[in-house]
Amino acid sequence: MSEADTFDWLPALLVLQGVMGAVDTLLNHEFIEDLPHRRGARGEVGLHAAREAVYGALFLGFAWLAWLGAFAVVIGALLIAEVAVTVRDELVENRVRVLPRNERALHVFLTLNFGAIIALFVPVLWDWWSNPTEFAPAHHGWMTWALSLLGIMSAACSVRDLLAFRRLGRRQGTANA
Repeated sequence: MSEADTFDWLPALLVLQGVMGAVDTLLNHEFIEDLPHRRGARGEVGLHAAREAVYGALFLGFAWLAWLGAFAVVIGALLIAEVAVTVRDELVENRVRVLPRNERALHVFLTLNFGAIIALFVPVLWDWWSNPTEFAPAHHGWMTWALSLLGIMSAACSVRDLLAFRRLGRRQGTANA
């Protein structure tokens, strides 16, 4: 089998993660729960802003570039940050609200998919680490464009949730005055 006949699973799983994350954000966080407008959801909204920023950087960074040498640490740090945010978010969500069944199930698939992403990223990061430090162009066909769109959407959602986090903090301060 030639290299052209192989399927590149890493960008495909990143696209899948972005699509599932978008469904979770739009359906569950926005439409069903309306988290950006719920005073009691401030902590969760702040964590979502952090997660969306991580995914925005990861999607856009991987879509176009190979992060060679010491730059590979940046991608590794983004993966570790996502794990930390997810663990904290799970604890906060379970304390603050009862998740709809579809959201709970979707979180299972997001977690399983992210585990596969990490498993595929480890050898890539190891390979990148063994090169001189530089950015090299990368292209993953249509998935480069899909990751770019998902990265822009993630970054926009991060800004929106950060603004909601700040607004909910001001409301909280006013309610306590």
